[in-house]
Amino acid sequence: MRKAIVHGLVFVMALAALGIAGIVYVLWTFGRDLPDYRQLATYEPPTVTRVHAGDGRLLAEYAAEKRVFVPIEAIPKRVIKAFLGAEDKNFYSHPGVDFLGVVRATIQNLVNLTAGRRLVGASTITQQVAKNFLLTGELSLERKIKEAILAFRMEHALTKNRILELYLNEIYLGLGSYGVAAAALNYFNKSLDELTIAEAAYLAALPKAPNRYHPIRGHAAAVERRDWVITRMLAEGFVTADEAAEARAAPLIMHTRDETEFVNADFFAEEVRRELLARYGEDGVYGGGLSVRTTLDPRLQEIADQVLRRGLIRYDRRHGWRGPIARLEIGFDWPAQLASVPPPDLGGWRLAVVLVLDSAKAEIGFADGRRGYVPFAELAWARPWREGQEVGPPVGRPGDVLKLGDVVAVEPVQAAEDGAVYAPDAYGLRQIPEVNGALVALDPHTGRVLAMVGGYSFQVSQFNRATQALRQPGSAFKPFVYLAALDNGFTPSSLVLDGPFVIDQGPGLGKWKPTNYTRKFYGPNPMRVGLEKSRNLMTVRIAQYIGIDKVADYAERFGVVDELPRRLSMALGAAETTLVRLTTAYAMLVNGGKRITPTLIDRIQDRHGRTIFRHDDRPCESCRVAVWDNQSAPSIPDLRERLVDPATAYQVVSLLQGVIERGTGWKVRAVGKPIAGKTGTTNDNMDTWFIGFSPDLAVGVFVGFDAPRSLGGRETGASVASPIFRDFMVEALAGEPAIPFRIPPGIRLVRVNAETGLLAQPGDTNIILEAFRPGTEPTAPGPVIDGSGVIAVGAAPATGTGGLY
Repeated sequence: MRKAIVHGLVFVMALAALGIAGIVYVLWTFGRDLPDYRQLATYEPPTVTRVHAGDGRLLAEYAAEKRVFVPIEAIPKRVIKAFLGAEDKNFYSHPGVDFLGVVRATIQNLVNLTAGRRLVGASTITQQVAKNFLLTGELSLERKIKEAILAFRMEHALTKNRILELYLNEIYLGLGSYGVAAAALNYFNKSLDELTIAEAAYLAALPKAPNRYHPIRGHAAAVERRDWVITRMLAEGFVTADEAAEARAAPLIMHTRDETEFVNADFFAEEVRRELLARYGEDGVYGGGLSVRTTLDPRLQEIADQVLRRGLIRYDRRHGWRGPIARLEIGFDWPAQLASVPPPDLGGWRLAVVLVLDSAKAEIGFADGRRGYVPFAELAWARPWREGQEVGPPVGRPGDVLKLGDVVAVEPVQAAEDGAVYAPDAYGLRQIPEVNGALVALDPHTGRVLAMVGGYSFQVSQFNRATQALRQPGSAFKPFVYLAALDNGFTPSSLVLDGPFVIDQGPGLGKWKPTNYTRKFYGPNPMRVGLEKSRNLMTVRIAQYIGIDKVADYAERFGVVDELPRRLSMALGAAETTLVRLTTAYAMLVNGGKRITPTLIDRIQDRHGRTIFRHDDRPCESCRVAVWDNQSAPSIPDLRERLVDPATAYQVVSLLQGVIERGTGWKVRAVGKPIAGKTGTTNDNMDTWFIGFSPDLAVGVFVGFDAPRSLGGRETGASVASPIFRDFMVEALAGEPAIPFRIPPGIRLVRVNAETGLLAQPGDTNIILEAFRPGTEPTAPGPVIDGSGVIAVGAAPATGTGGLY
């Protein structure tokens, strides 16, 4: 008997030893090379990066997974209890693996196998975190063992609350929802603290199979699973019997999430995205949970979008009708045919097909079967387009423009241009412009970009013509020639000859003979007139006199270009630049000659609210006080680099104000407030510009074809770009006081004759106030800068521009 007991004890000990050895073997074999679970202590789930406009409204969201991270302390107990009841009732007591749950699941699965029912699992929340974060989702015994080992280790390294926080923020719950906060919004359009017991129970029912328990497609199964979770919550004492009964009785109704309101600024948002990618990389942008406050002013952005589109359409209509978008064979199924036509970006326009033509109108139909008509008056503009941006003969009847089956863009209209009211269902013929352009508006004192439009349609082309298009600025470059001259001994009244000018470019290269836009010569004129009237010959003579090196120095100093070729033709704007760079350069004239850097971003904060970037980096400790206690306002230093004497900068501002009052920018006078600026047109009228400013707002406009070609023989910066600038300024400055340009110390305003530049005399009529440095006022007619008329052989060849305006 005793011998049998001894043998039994030996056998049990041997089994125990084998069991221990087996456990050690399993732990050693499967525990090697497991992922480092300690990284979860500092793990931060990928969350949405949000970009906001300057007024706080949402501009864009960037995320690989749409997740809203919520700390465990902020997750309502109701939601936590629902998930614990459904997924892991012993979570706060087990060591990572629920052994009782494993035994219970094993017995249940034996029963289920015999009954043909689905098998149940026994993974704890800790094991699910281990699988989701550190392992693959393969179904294998090896993975389950590794999952259990990691769960044990995690329980020793992380708190229970940290594990639960990771789980509730990481788990996928369907409808693109990562985490419980995103799911609450997507399923019920609620925040977590607004969820009812029934809704929280439904979310807790989803982890096993979110598609199977879809509230609409799988409604019966979803309700059954939700009620099962409510039963588990009741069994665990998380809810009362009355609360459980009320929750089971509640209907399962999905409420679509409210559409997020975004500020519409696609080109601006894309430029911000590019900058964020350059700073933080793809992971930082699409998972970093950044909060980005941009410089965008939504009101100015909306104005910019509208006036640029209007201006491009206005130009396009002047140059004729290029034909329909598509053509259909008209039959009984024309609505279906029309619906199958790929729609271009029409904005607020509609796609229609021509059904009937007569002498007074064109009857049209829409994809929904409705009909309308285009009166002849709304077709009269559509003369046929001709090569070189010319137009054909006038339109005599609708059939001259349209044919049956033509698919065209139309817009509802109520009255003709003469005020005649149309009958209902009248439409105007529209055409998507081929020409493109850009507009940028910025604060000249800080460089904050307030509005940016990079083209007619972001959907058609994401190419940003404000920041990416390198084009010749033409005469819009001239202010920097005059700036260099004024800073090197010239005055606004200095006389410059407007006469023939020839450069011998060397053997075999011929002669460069720049001309004025008008092809005329005007003799000696004050320097002011040269800029106001955009005289090429005067500008070239000034550049020759002071030297192209000085012109290049100022152009590079103001950031127009990085390096200006040392050729005299560069004085007429032959070097390519971007709209943003040129507008920023003009802004540094009106701010008194101080350097600014254009920026689209004011501040960036990380997911914890820490500021990691700020555009305005001036020190100001007293700005950080929490409350105001009658202390004096903080004094913030001005750290901007001075590029030029403010008196010289003001003299150029004054010249540019004259461009509006007496020169090529005369259309901008309609703004009715102090404005300065300059037109620009390049050879063959390929590129048109207007860059200008008020005392506190700098704006640039560019218009041209993406593949450079002439805009037409009579199209210039004055006819194409300046009306867009004017329309923007009229709306942007509406309701604002008329602020004069600020005059710095070192400037005397003297009455002079605008035609001669000399001091005003009795009887003079064309008198202006001219800005001089003290002691430089003209007391008598001065010398005329005329040059020799010919530059010797060996001078650098002149390339590029000839006649600019």
